[in-house]
Amino acid sequence: MSHKALYSPENLRIMTHAEAIRRMRKSRVQELLEYARRADLLTIGIAHCTSFTREAEALELEFTQAGFKVARVHCKYGHVPAADLVEEGKGTICNPAGQAQFLAEAGTQLNIVLGLCLGHDMVFNALSKVPTTTLIVKERK
Repeated sequence: MSHKALYSPENLRIMTHAEAIRRMRKSRVQELLEYARRADLLTIGIAHCTSFTREAEALELEFTQAGFKVARVHCKYGHVPAADLVEEGKGTICNPAGQAQFLAEAGTQLNIVLGLCLGHDMVFNALSKVPTTTLIVKERK
């Protein structure tokens, strides 16, 4: 079996655009902007932790100034009571499934993750209906 057979046409398009951009030696945000342009994307999604709101706002501004529509959603979207999802939960809990649903309903074509917790990022990525990339991970140490 050829290596190419492992890739869908959509994944081959992703690889083609990414390889061309990788050689440009730009910042990750610049790469994302260039990727979105080359892939003819119009709407970008940003799923972020509430502790990364300032960074998410700055990223949203970068993309909107570059002519993209942006949908941004924080992790506490929907104000889900923790007890609804976990046995010993108190207060509100992050809602990565809700974030993925919100961005799908907004019609995003590429989602960017900023600082979602371990596990929350996995749920978001699994439920995201479009290609998803992580710009910032949450590091607790």
